Amino acid sequence: MTRVVKKRKLDEIRQDRLYFDSYSDVTIHEEMIADHVRTNTYRTAILKNSESIRGKVVLDVGAGTGVLSIFCAQAGAKKVYAVEACSIAEQAQITVKHNNMEDRIEVIRGTVETVDLPETVDVIVSEWMGYALLHESMLNSVLYARDKWLKPGGIILPSKAELYITPVIDPVVEDRLHFWYTVKDQYGVDMSCMSGFARKCIMNSDITVSSVTCEDVLSHPARFAELDLHSVTPEELRSVKGQFRCESFGSSAVNAFCVYFTVTFPCPDSTAPLVLSTSPCKPETHWKQAVLYLDAPVEVVQDTPITGEVRMYPSEENARHICIHVDYSIGEQKRHSKTFSIPDWSSEAQP
Repeated sequence: MTRVVKKRKLDEIRQDRLYFDSYSDVTIHEEMIADHVRTNTYRTAILKNSESIRGKVVLDVGAGTGVLSIFCAQAGAKKVYAVEACSIAEQAQITVKHNNMEDRIEVIRGTVETVDLPETVDVIVSEWMGYALLHESMLNSVLYARDKWLKPGGIILPSKAELYITPVIDPVVEDRLHFWYTVKDQYGVDMSCMSGFARKCIMNSDITVSSVTCEDVLSHPARFAELDLHSVTPEELRSVKGQFRCESFGSSAVNAFCVYFTVTFPCPDSTAPLVLSTSPCKPETHWKQAVLYLDAPVEVVQDTPITGEVRMYPSEENARHICIHVDYSIGEQKRHSKTFSIPDWSSEAQP
């Protein structure tokens, strides 16, 4: 093994350790379970699929505190394997016992890639979505479980994911940039020269996770990617891309793109599937939205075309982190390109 390959392997081990350690604290689980849209949609989806779950074997990938496993047992599952890699598995075991479910739910500590189940399963359930859908790269584990443990004709909850993009105006950013022009009136010092520096700092290449209000959305959303969890491959996840076209609602200034996702659950007894949406025009979730700031705002009028292509791929520095590359044109402007990533603060904290 070469030194480069060995270092890369050690980096991957450290990245996995940091990822799993981040789920060992109560805060993140409190945030997820308190997210009513998230938790109640999963509960509803599981109960609506009770005919497919009753008397069957279920695998919960990344079970966390075990709440989805308990939902599956409540829906009539004969056996639930709750696989969880981090130490929160101990609390899941306590929660399962506290709810008198230990005869049907078996908590297994380990990654789904390394554990050995005693049987194949009829259903896979997992809450695998990260910021901008693919941040943290947990979907790869779900696909591994699908290929190794799911019976032919088995179901996956959720079964489909879709990615959307829309142009937005972030008024807070504009207020922050304008601030430097107000300093002279307040203190007698002209600091308008700071505005260019402020723009570089604020409208940078970070994927900013924040809440976008529906009023700040400047067009109908464009779907640029769809993932069928029954057929998508890990290789395809290395480059998720698609083209988009939007037309602005009216006169404004585009200073960012907003990327969000939906996941869909099959509902056999209903004409419409159940959708969990992170759209800025739907009730807020803990995922919020991924905001990608342009280098400078661009003025638009009604029906100004905004076109381009989005490509999402794992970061070279940390495969669990996502990068988003956007090629875009607004109106008659020439094509621009910008690549965004979520800052890896954990790497700065390590020696």
